[in-house]
Amino acid sequence: MTLKLLAIYNAGDLDKENVLLQADADCQLNAYIICDNTYASDGTITNRHCHMYHFQKKSIKKGDYVVLFTKVGKNSEGTYKEAPLHRFYWGVGSTVWNKDGDCAHLLQVKSVGNIRTK
Repeated sequence: MTLKLLAIYNAGDLDKENVLLQADADCQLNAYIICDNTYASDGTITNRHCHMYHFQKKSIKKGDYVVLFTKVGKNSEGTYKEAPLHRFYWGVGSTVWNKDGDCAHLLQVKSVGNIRTK
């Protein structure tokens, strides 16, 4: 995988909540989906995902950072640790990441076709 999860920051604070990622190699962001999960009553991770964000098509370079804010905002560019930073906004009206410990999953996808319902 050429994109890696680094951290979830400010979980539970809609104004600041975000996930930070970094590219290990040049890649297309639309090959990735980030999601959270639910937990079973015994505290184990389930395979049920509540929120999913599919990144838009955008080329990024090795070493670039990507930050995904939960709140509404306008995608933009900047720098972080002297490297390019690509800011994205999920547009969710409530927090995604719980203060008591959610698990983020980064999925790499390959689209080989699309089918629409009739």
